[in-house]
Amino acid sequence: MKVAVLAALAVLLAAGTARAQATAGTPPVTAAAPPAPAAAPAAKTWSFSAAANIYVVPDGSDYVQPAVTADRDWLHLEGRFNYEDRDTGSAWFGYNFSVGETVTLEFTPMIGAVLGATDGIAPGYRGSLGWGMLQLYSETEFVIDAGDSDDSFLYTWSELEVAPVDWCRFGLVVQRTKAYETEFDIQRGFFVGFSYRRAAVTAYVFNPDADKPSVVVGVVLSF
Repeated sequence: MKVAVLAALAVLLAAGTARAQATAGTPPVTAAAPPAPAAAPAAKTWSFSAAANIYVVPDGSDYVQPAVTADRDWLHLEGRFNYEDRDTGSAWFGYNFSVGETVTLEFTPMIGAVLGATDGIAPGYRGSLGWGMLQLYSETEFVIDAGDSDDSFLYTWSELEVAPVDWCRFGLVVQRTKAYETEFDIQRGFFVGFSYRRAAVTAYVFNPDADKPSVVVGVVLSF
């Protein structure tokens, strides 16, 4: 009997030792590392431009036509002065979009409020179509005069340019405006422009076949 009891104790001790060894040999279970936080989307930044067109008008008073723009993603904001008429300002809201790679289209439909010597509301657009060194640019608006609908007017400025290098461009230009009067309803001419870094200067000659052509010098700063 005593032998049987001792044998049973030996079996129990051996089983306990085996369980302890098995537990000690099992690696600890650790929690999985948390996933890395998703990268924050790239911040949409603003881009700005300030421009001034200096008009040298034959048989008339010379004037400056300033404009400023602010763009962020699809949003386009713009302010103009002496564009629709002398001593007249306009504020614009537009929606930017673009398509294409080899042939590119950038287009911004806009709506503007016009205040000053001319008051009204103006739907319009600005856009460009480009292919290689060629580009067609246009900005057009129709001012609906708040005082007299008969004074409503279609304004346009369009350029067809060739840019053989990044810093030089030249081409043809047309405009229709009532900011000053000439013998031509639609004025046409040519231009040449140069750019360096964030600045650009362009000289335009309108109605070159007239006795006294109009000259416009445009300066643009982008930042």
